[in-house]
Amino acid sequence: MKPTLLILAAGMASRYGSMKQTDGFGPNGETIIDYSIYDAIKAGFGKISFIIREEFAESFKAIFEPKLKGLVETDYVFQNFDLKQYGIDKEIERAKPWGTAHAVLAARNQINEPFCVINADDFYGFDAFDKMAKFLTSEVSDDTYSLIGYQIDKTLSEHGSVSRGVCKVDDNGNMVEINERTQVYFKEDGSVVYEDGGVEYPLPNDTRVSMNFWGFTPAVFKQSEPMFVEFAHKNEGNPKAEFFIPLVADELIKTNTASFKVIPTANKWFGVTYKEDKPIVQKNISELVENGTYPANLWE
Repeated sequence: MKPTLLILAAGMASRYGSMKQTDGFGPNGETIIDYSIYDAIKAGFGKISFIIREEFAESFKAIFEPKLKGLVETDYVFQNFDLKQYGIDKEIERAKPWGTAHAVLAARNQINEPFCVINADDFYGFDAFDKMAKFLTSEVSDDTYSLIGYQIDKTLSEHGSVSRGVCKVDDNGNMVEINERTQVYFKEDGSVVYEDGGVEYPLPNDTRVSMNFWGFTPAVFKQSEPMFVEFAHKNEGNPKAEFFIPLVADELIKTNTASFKVIPTANKWFGVTYKEDKPIVQKNISELVENGTYPANLWE
């Protein structure tokens, strides 16, 4: 059974200022998602599932269905605020949904095969999709998951701080723990730090970080749902609390429920957090087209 690519595209992109999921970056207006899908199909993925808000459905279908028809199966998962489906009989007012792990949980009734999760606004490179496809077809199990580990200094924005899941990896290549750092940035001398409580802490430039490129089996849905229910109850008075995938991974590791193989890639990650990142992403994609990594028009 071919693995599925689950694309997290329900965010509102508040720092970017518009719908970056459907913004054009390639020479013919290709989105970043287009390049991820192109690489995923090449690597052997059999289905593309978009996690979106239901109000985005028609615009997504109009953009992607004509390109992908006949190439790969597509599916749409809607992330919403309804907590009754998780046995929580109350309404908790929030400006946005509950975060990335909640988004993955929304797909629990639509995915029955090994799958990987990525962000819509991140460019990962073919090497990551190729390695993940191999893992999902030959190594994954209900207690053995994975993530692609990027080198932290190849993942930062020059225009502001970003959030990164910082990994501690053992000698066997398995993740020991992952810590979400919400203010990570370059110093003027090129070193990397994260800020917590107004204090800067250094991070080695070769630290492995998660860019939300995870490999799972459907078992993760049953494993994470009780965690989300507990999280929602604990944070009903905190409208900004988010149920991140690294929180799930850390809990699964600490309880010996599952291990996570950190699959290293030497690829440079790039993405769009701020509007100022757009020309940099366009330049990087242009260079990849010029050197033959991608065709000038992906879908012709």
